Amino acid sequence: MTGRHETSPAPRASAAQWALARERGSATLLRIMIFVALHMGRPLARCMLYLIAAYFFAFAPGARRSSRQYLRRVLGHEPTARERFRQVSAFASTILDRLYFMRARYELFDISIEGEPLMEETFARGRGAFLVGAHLGSFELMSALGRRRPGLSVAMAMYEHNANRVATLLRAASPGCAPEIIALGHLEAMLRINDCLEQGKFVGILADRTLGDAPAQVVSFLGRPALFPSGPMRAAAALKRPVIFMTGLYRGGNRYHVVFRQIADFSRPAPGGREAAVRAGIVRYVAVLEEYCHSDPYNWFNFYDFWHGADATAGASAGASASAPGAGA
Repeated sequence: MTGRHETSPAPRASAAQWALARERGSATLLRIMIFVALHMGRPLARCMLYLIAAYFFAFAPGARRSSRQYLRRVLGHEPTARERFRQVSAFASTILDRLYFMRARYELFDISIEGEPLMEETFARGRGAFLVGAHLGSFELMSALGRRRPGLSVAMAMYEHNANRVATLLRAASPGCAPEIIALGHLEAMLRINDCLEQGKFVGILADRTLGDAPAQVVSFLGRPALFPSGPMRAAAALKRPVIFMTGLYRGGNRYHVVFRQIADFSRPAPGGREAAVRAGIVRYVAVLEEYCHSDPYNWFNFYDFWHGADATAGASAGASASAPGAGA
């Protein structure tokens, strides 16, 4: 990986585009889908997915442009309408299945797990760890391992004010089934995260979207510089915990493939110092994310211009480094 730069906090409206964009979709349609899913079964509910996917595909031109941009990079050719709709359809499928995962209806699915021994070993230590994911596939599948390991608990660290309408409706439809939430953006968030880890829990966080002026690192992703938040990796380093990459890849029908891969372990001393270890952890995270984008390209659910603004940030950082005293010595 090349093009790594730590950026200083600065306004990045484009990077927060995902948080500011108006939600598409009908709350009524979502409620109907939830009713059908819970009372008439998954097969009939899946028939409604095409209607929802078609609505999103037809009335979200910005998302279509961003989808085309991403697929062009990951597939290496101009995506067809069928390929772009396949991405949207996969997104709709994971939304529907999230409802069943929240209710522990795992018998409906064919789930394979890669890296389960790593999770078993980490769980046995009893000191907790960070599960770092992305808007790739279904992160809710992290609880799939819990059906095989009673006592394993996951708390989600997230910005609650950015929770979308879909998540709100799904939680309302599954009272008592939603995961524990740690609201980021508050002074006590780090204390709660530390308490959860001390209790042997896993703390899950999505680490592919920047927000506002939060510090970020520029890393080459699918051939072009992109901004990735440094906060999750810094938190893991400060609390001296392992970091495990997690994703639940949707592979059509009722099939999912869950992946656990360790990308950093801050519980051990870093030879180059903590800052270097944090930067290396972010680069490793992006490399693994890129790997699964190539293997399962239609699982990418960032429907906005993911790369916009990163080139300028990278150029500014590089320029500052070059003009600093002693640069190039």
